[in-house]
Amino acid sequence: MAIELKMPALSPTMEKGTLAKWLVNKGDRVRPGDLLAEIETDKATMEFEAIDEGTISSLVVAAGTDDVAVGTVIALISRKGEEAAEPLPEEGTPSISGPIKTADKSDSATSPADSSAELSPLQPLSERQTLRARGSPADRVRVSPLAQRIAEAKGIDLSAVKGTGPNGRIVRADLGVSSPKDDREVLAVRAIPAAPVSSSPPPSGIPLETIKLSSMRKTIARRLTEAKQTVPHFYLTARCNLDPLLKLRSELNAHLAGRDVKLSVNDMLIKAMALALVEVPEANVQFGGDELYRFGRVDISMAVAIDGGLITPIIRDAGSLSLSAISKASKTLATKAREGKLSPEDYQGGTASISNLGMFGIDEMFPVINPPQALILGIGAGIEQPWKVGGEIGLATIMAATASFDHRAIDGAVGAEFMRAFRALIERPLLLVG
Repeated sequence: MAIELKMPALSPTMEKGTLAKWLVNKGDRVRPGDLLAEIETDKATMEFEAIDEGTISSLVVAAGTDDVAVGTVIALISRKGEEAAEPLPEEGTPSISGPIKTADKSDSATSPADSSAELSPLQPLSERQTLRARGSPADRVRVSPLAQRIAEAKGIDLSAVKGTGPNGRIVRADLGVSSPKDDREVLAVRAIPAAPVSSSPPPSGIPLETIKLSSMRKTIARRLTEAKQTVPHFYLTARCNLDPLLKLRSELNAHLAGRDVKLSVNDMLIKAMALALVEVPEANVQFGGDELYRFGRVDISMAVAIDGGLITPIIRDAGSLSLSAISKASKTLATKAREGKLSPEDYQGGTASISNLGMFGIDEMFPVINPPQALILGIGAGIEQPWKVGGEIGLATIMAATASFDHRAIDGAVGAEFMRAFRALIERPLLLVG
């Protein structure tokens, strides 16, 4: 019996996706590790590979098809000696036959979140630490996407689990979860109703261009609407004397000359934010309904503007990294983001965010929280203005930093302590290299 390839759910809220490219043709023989297709989400273009051997017997959905519903059959793979009849295409979904042009592959990947442990010939190139990026198929842990999510939720080391599924694949039963009810209890997935779309026709008589929203822009609109509707924001601003930090940055860059490292102001702000959260751990939290999650590590999501939207790759454990390590990581992630090559582990997670519009000359900003996080720090430009310096009035470069807090998780006093710690680190920057 032919194996059905279905459009996977690449995130808990994904309902549709774009089948960007087929990387195989009808009749091609595929083996574990072979790349099959690229699927576009609101975040990036994801690359998938086969985990079983077989022949592509039918490509049901054409490359470039938008809004393919999760669960739609997009192709069939037959095993050796099997012949599969081509299914009728889903309503509203174009079908194709015959060879297609193989497209170039990208460097990003993600994991389908299907709702059963049935055999699937698609497996993400890499998403979690349990999978080995671009290694030999024999080196990878074979695990169903659902079992992988359950293992993460329960903190199970999959390398110590023996799979009982096809070809030794780990399925949910191997993790002590045997029913869909157990799945829901373990994963604790809460559906958030979509916010109603409010729109009005454009005014008449004005020349205009109608531009179709990308998946990314639709997701940004939905998530930020939900954030402002469901998360009680409050804002605190601290004005910081940036001159000591600018002086130290200049000295450090002179010292690092020739080492392929050049520190930016943003690198130092990320470090200062991380250390402030280490100092005030009550601000490094997340609201969880009847629970509060306090994190033991600071992972900073940094906002990066890309064509068509915004994405937030993550500096992991920023509090323990050196400034040069943060600089290298931030530049690598920003480049990958702008090239559409981020992998899911590059942008999934994060305990707090930072958004810096200072380079655009913005005096002050009040950012919207990035759920489920409880804190985002907005950075304005350094502006030369009168300030008390050394007991006298003089000119100083003053930066406004405004943080948005989730009042369900963080009280005003805790927010104030965080902002005080952040300002102290900016004005005494030697603490960033201590």
